Amino acid sequence: MRKYVIATLILILVIVFALFSGNSAIGTGNIIEVLFGGGTDSQRLIVFDIRIPRIVAALFSGAALSVSGYILQNNLNNTIASPGLLGINNGAGLFVLISACIFPYQAELKCLMAFIGALTVTFLVSLLSNGTGMSKTSVILSGVAVSAVCVSIIDVIISLKPETVADKAAFQLGGFASVPITSVKLAVPVIVAALILSFIFSPAMDLMALGDETASGLGLNIKLNRGILLLCASVMAGAAVSMCGLIGFVGLMVPNFVRLVYKGKARGGMILSTLIGAAFLLFCDTLSRLLVFPYELPCGLLLSILGAPFLIRILIKKRKRLGIND
Repeated sequence: MRKYVIATLILILVIVFALFSGNSAIGTGNIIEVLFGGGTDSQRLIVFDIRIPRIVAALFSGAALSVSGYILQNNLNNTIASPGLLGINNGAGLFVLISACIFPYQAELKCLMAFIGALTVTFLVSLLSNGTGMSKTSVILSGVAVSAVCVSIIDVIISLKPETVADKAAFQLGGFASVPITSVKLAVPVIVAALILSFIFSPAMDLMALGDETASGLGLNIKLNRGILLLCASVMAGAAVSMCGLIGFVGLMVPNFVRLVYKGKARGGMILSTLIGAAFLLFCDTLSRLLVFPYELPCGLLLSILGAPFLIRILIKKRKRLGIND
């Protein structure tokens, strides 16, 4: 219980920090005044149409990507599995660009296409890994291969139709500098629904951790439960990408950190992933606004700087644990 309280307090502090920090000419007193119904029109615009939607988008994207990574790592029993490495993020991003090319002013279709892209990549990775024996390594390698194809097609689309994205670098790195309120309104309910469904089916992960044969012997429908959990992971990743672009490493770093500090049941790990992931991504987004003031770094760039060494550390640790030497 103490871990949940600490994570919740950290999340609240990060939200307050994000709300009262920024490059706009609006002070703490002005923000408080706006929250209580006062302030000028421009101040209300900054708070209600820029900062709060951005905070909400970062919170739910962080929670979605973290829980998605937690589900994938538990289902595949692989600590380097994540929506980014398995190509789910890039698949969602590719379909978002396709939607922008065909239906440029339809935000609803953008979110729907992100979900379809994430699910399509999940299906392709499963298909490829099944064809190569469904080992842990084949799943990761299949995801990397599909991800590379998606990235190549994304680059081609952006090169041929640069108007599909306002800022190529911002989309490919990921960030919250210009999150449309419409996207937030569409994606957040989907993330909430997928999170609730994931929590409901989380006890199945505890049984599956005992091995498929043991879980089946205890009466668990392995295919149904695993399919629903992977569906939730894909939908959450797709919803996050529809808001923030191709942000990576959140779904890798947060679940691994949760695994270090928490050894209990899967539902508790998912709750901690939700709280810590939301706080972590929002904190990174706030830092990206403040580090090079008056300019702004893409949040995804900061995450890449943190995430790449983290991935290398995990790989080295796995190598040592397996006792592999040159």
